[in-house]
Amino acid sequence: MATYAIGDVQGCFDPLERLLGEIGFAPSRDRLWFVGDLVNRGPQSLAVLRYARALGERAVVVQGNHDLHLLTLAAGHAKLRADDTLDEVLVAADRDDLLGWLRSRPLLHVEDEYLMVHAGLLPAWSVALARELAAEVEAALCGARPQEFFAGLYGSRPDAWHDGLRGMDRLRVIVNAMTRLRFCSADGVMDLRLKGEVDRAPPGFMPWFEVPGRQTRGVPIICGHWSALGLRVTPDLLALDTGCVWGGALSAIRLEDRRLFQIPCARAGDRARVR
Repeated sequence: MATYAIGDVQGCFDPLERLLGEIGFAPSRDRLWFVGDLVNRGPQSLAVLRYARALGERAVVVQGNHDLHLLTLAAGHAKLRADDTLDEVLVAADRDDLLGWLRSRPLLHVEDEYLMVHAGLLPAWSVALARELAAEVEAALCGARPQEFFAGLYGSRPDAWHDGLRGMDRLRVIVNAMTRLRFCSADGVMDLRLKGEVDRAPPGFMPWFEVPGRQTRGVPIICGHWSALGLRVTPDLLALDTGCVWGGALSAIRLEDRRLFQIPCARAGDRARVR
């Protein structure tokens, strides 16, 4: 049995099929861990969702910002953006089943020595605290009043965590850190505007994984979300967003021996590259 962690698919089903063929994936014995952003920007979000759902317990999927955007759209609390490619999902006959499955995916997954999250973690969060905070969001997503969650989800404030946060401010900070974070300060203030290379960090900010004294230092974290960062593999970081949807590659790492597998990807349409 092998476990493969796979970077942001973003609706690119054909490259996913080719990658699974390259690694010799067998659902009868292997597992796939998806770092989030199964959907959007690519042309085959519906096929990706159907495939991942059909894998059942053979797939672990954490929520990404594009996955949450799809759920917020379906709930009526967001509008389609010009570069969204989600219409096919929204009108599918099995839409409700697919969205119900997606809504029940965790925000964070911890197993053996690995932690998987779409974007990152704030420096003050230990693994135990991160699990507790993710569970709060998961309860809101699958609770009796998910409309209230989606209605208050969007926004970049507050931009830092403190224990006294309550209500949607608290949930929004958790979601933003785990699905949108790239840069933050040493004391955990997030800059959610910048999307480019590491050297574009404003004064006082740095990639979240480089913050000195980060509580999860030494814990191998699997993430995606940051195509401009590209592949980065260190003892405690497996960053796997290699920009498939932008004409980069789709990447997988076999967790048992950290062997890397990559498939080159054609650019999805002729849209301008926005990372």
